[in-house]
Amino acid sequence: MPLLKEWNIGDHGRGAIWKVEEDEAFFAEKTGIVSDIKNEKRRIEHLAGRYLLTHLEEEFPLHTIQKDEHDKPRIPDDQFHFSISHSWPYIAVAVDPVDAAGIDIQTWHPRIDNIKHKFLSEGEQETMCHDPKYFTLAWCAKEAVYKWHGRRGIDFKEHLPITYFSTSLDINIYMKLNKMPEMVFTKNFITTDFACSYVDHAQPWAIY
Repeated sequence: MPLLKEWNIGDHGRGAIWKVEEDEAFFAEKTGIVSDIKNEKRRIEHLAGRYLLTHLEEEFPLHTIQKDEHDKPRIPDDQFHFSISHSWPYIAVAVDPVDAAGIDIQTWHPRIDNIKHKFLSEGEQETMCHDPKYFTLAWCAKEAVYKWHGRRGIDFKEHLPITYFSTSLDINIYMKLNKMPEMVFTKNFITTDFACSYVDHAQPWAIY
């Protein structure tokens, strides 16, 4: 069974990572979904993400998922908050019945060093020890917060600055988009194949 990791998030949530080794028919049968996505790999990722939702919440209403005006997938009445990320062949999912969810996974790619300036300031690059693997982790953390927030119009450098990075790989992001800014606390981990980040919790955090 290619379930790589499963864990608790905050007070109510759950997270999981799956490595895709099955064919499309496995996920189609398990979910009952017929996808019209043309690219086969993207289609399998889509189905695998839905399957992993039901692994975490057996009664998850897959067939009610719709995108809102910000293209954030939701279900009616937010019965469950959820977030899905994929970086072939890995699928990461977070589900929470109470609080917003955000997760991101990225396999290693050398191009991250060429685009770091697009999402990290010079100070943040120094905070991340000028290390490409930490640049990838920083991208994951900001992407997870973006999904957790669920709104368009976010500039990763301007609106989601990293204020703290620890040797235990915790990353804190000071989100300055609301009337009351929030400190968003992300948990992160690194393997030989990928980096993954998820939002653990957030709290109002005014800096004067």
